[in-house]
Amino acid sequence: MKKIPFIKMDGLGNDFVIMRGVDLTPDEIKAIGNRKTGVGFDQLIVLKPSDKADVKILFFNADGSSAGACGNGSRCTAKLLMDEKGVDSLTMEAPDGKLLKAWRAENGLTSVNMGKPRLNWDEIPIAETQDTLAVKGVSAELPEPCCVSVGNPHAVFFVDDVENFDVEKWGSFVETHPMFPERVNVEFAQVVKPDLVRMRVWERGAGVTEACGTGACATLTAAVRRGLSARKAEIKMDGGSLVIELDDNGDILMTGATHCAFTGEVFA
Repeated sequence: MKKIPFIKMDGLGNDFVIMRGVDLTPDEIKAIGNRKTGVGFDQLIVLKPSDKADVKILFFNADGSSAGACGNGSRCTAKLLMDEKGVDSLTMEAPDGKLLKAWRAENGLTSVNMGKPRLNWDEIPIAETQDTLAVKGVSAELPEPCCVSVGNPHAVFFVDDVENFDVEKWGSFVETHPMFPERVNVEFAQVVKPDLVRMRVWERGAGVTEACGTGACATLTAAVRRGLSARKAEIKMDGGSLVIELDDNGDILMTGATHCAFTGEVFA
């Protein structure tokens, strides 16, 4: 048994355990992620050295599986390291090798450039060649989703009444649907006005969460693709809001708050 130091942070209630330099098995990750007998988290973040950025970040879900990206986790990591280093910006290497630029925004917020969304069917991926603007064959009881990859796969459903929508029922159904061979993060969104979208989320490997950074990025991208929103909008989730922008280069800029809750040590 080993004793591992950690930092607990969250972005809008989307919570993370951050560790440095460790290699853990899926069973160890699940044990730490257990909210009754471990620390509990939506995602585990492991920081590693990088030869092309200030840090390499790896993400793991509470079920022990790996995640290709995590927007709120990237923002929390950036805030933590900028504070430690006393700098106003830094670069992080994502699990797929993509470089993410982060910087201090106004009012104590943190911004991350999440890069360009991937929109082709095989980049998400989905199981068959389709236009990802409106993917057919998921369920006759749901609207056709717009699918987006932000380093991880998302299916965004636009609904009329998101507050009363059964996110748990339909999120779990869509996550494991055969249309999504790598499973999928699922967003249910309602456009309130061009610069405000209400969104609730079911995260792959985690279930219902208070917020999802990449989900907010995917939601704004989907809304712009459908002609439903402006290119910059507030994405309001159960845990709070992020400001998401598709800039003139097609990059997704994400800005929001972070919170450091506590530090500790855990046995694994």
